[in-house]
Amino acid sequence: MTFQSAYTYSKDIALSTGDRVLIPEFLGRDRTQTSADRTHHLILSASYELPFGKNKKFAQGAVPSAILSGWTINGIFNHWSGAPFTVTASGSSCNCPGNTQTADLVNPNLRKAGRGVNGASDPYFDPSSWAPVTTARFGTSGYYQVRGPGNDNLDMGIFRNFSITEKIKFQLRGEALNLSNTPHFNNPQANVSNATFNSDGTIAKAADGSPRLGGFMSITSTNPLGRIIDQRYFRFAARFSF
Repeated sequence: MTFQSAYTYSKDIALSTGDRVLIPEFLGRDRTQTSADRTHHLILSASYELPFGKNKKFAQGAVPSAILSGWTINGIFNHWSGAPFTVTASGSSCNCPGNTQTADLVNPNLRKAGRGVNGASDPYFDPSSWAPVTTARFGTSGYYQVRGPGNDNLDMGIFRNFSITEKIKFQLRGEALNLSNTPHFNNPQANVSNATFNSDGTIAKAADGSPRLGGFMSITSTNPLGRIIDQRYFRFAARFSF
């Protein structure tokens, strides 16, 4: 059995090339943590050659050995912290094209309100913490100040090696990617101007009493983490080596 682990604690700070301001006297706002920043990244991996068959502890008989020998299982677990994102607002009152307008932060005591996946009834952050900007200025919040959901993923595989001759080998293998079928959510929609506000600055409500958020702070997509798809899927293969 082999086991490996790795842990990274990081802080990625740079001049933003995504959400940013290009006006010289405001360039200090561009030095911020980036969208690629992940505070924590933990990796655990293991491979275990099952103790069955000839010269192993169990199932040494001819028939059991023929069935059970040569099998190996492996797995890899990853945890990533959430990615930073910017809460934006309409830039029409600012009249500053080419610059990213941020929302006004009206409640600095930010709190995570829900999972963000059930529409207006379940926003990710408390949407009343921000407000749109209606005058010719930049919003009071900064770039990449809040984080979206982190992600966990477990992949596992099982394979068996057959020795046809001394030099020719044959392998059967099966793999399950995202074994637990855990959804890996993207960051929520983050334009506060999509929400509808009353004249007193509170968020308006629909006839059913739900806040009229227009998708603000709702998560509508997943992050496949570089895969073809995000859902659990299986793949099988056969391999000759010589």
